[in-house]
Amino acid sequence: MLIKRGLKHLSRVNDVLFRTLRIERDITIFPDDVFLTSYPRSGNTWTRFLVGNLAHTEEAVTFLNVERLVPDMYKHGDYYLRHLPRPRILKSHEVFDPRYKRVIYIVRDPRDVAVSNYHWEMKQRAMSDNCPIEQFLPPWIEGKIWDRLANWGDHVTSWLSTRSGRDGFIVLRYEDMIEDPARELVKVAKLLGIEPTRERLVRAAELSSADRMRQLEETQGKKWVQTRYTRQDKPFVRKAASGGWKAVLPPQSVAQIEAAWGHVMISLGYPLSSEASKETLVHKGN
Repeated sequence: MLIKRGLKHLSRVNDVLFRTLRIERDITIFPDDVFLTSYPRSGNTWTRFLVGNLAHTEEAVTFLNVERLVPDMYKHGDYYLRHLPRPRILKSHEVFDPRYKRVIYIVRDPRDVAVSNYHWEMKQRAMSDNCPIEQFLPPWIEGKIWDRLANWGDHVTSWLSTRSGRDGFIVLRYEDMIEDPARELVKVAKLLGIEPTRERLVRAAELSSADRMRQLEETQGKKWVQTRYTRQDKPFVRKAASGGWKAVLPPQSVAQIEAAWGHVMISLGYPLSSEASKETLVHKGN
């Protein structure tokens, strides 16, 4: 696992040195940019489809054109990104950056984020199928899996503590988007200056459904830059549901997550299930 991560890092250094890819926080940023920002595996790709289908009525988003319509800033050089039509809508996983003036921040229950990260690491061949999730969780909670992005709690707090309630910043909860994607897209439409007609909202939601994305993945997954070199036997679009952690995470893992970020989870509407975590919060309050 460490060797694979080291090789991935060296590849990244090579990209930056030869300017085929600009280091993330060094890309050119324009004042009218819109950033779809989240901690990894919080529903960013699905949101790219939703927002892309809302903004671009002339064509439906697929895995083959999403990098043109709502590009991933980590997959393209700065030259390519600078020459896209403006205003640009860009995918980002960065922690708070004051240069981001318009932000759609996506948040998801960290217990589900943990499970999704676990499967993504296996899809990338960064770890074996034999690695139990109990072994994966501690370094993930500490922020060692995505060390440059900090851990889930620090990432979420970096944005919410600086931008909540301010113009140009909206929060989309993954769970709310599952419940009613068209309703949540009204917030996005307002930020983008789009008239949120019912027809436009429903079209965006239907073209971004999990079923359609799975069908697209079957035919385009081997060509999309994000999944081209990953395991094809493990899907990128998984259950696309909330609460799956209840059937996957052992009680001790749930307690670890809730003890680490319980106060943040509660503020976002994610109730705690672990008595140990609740007791920890009480003691911290004292």
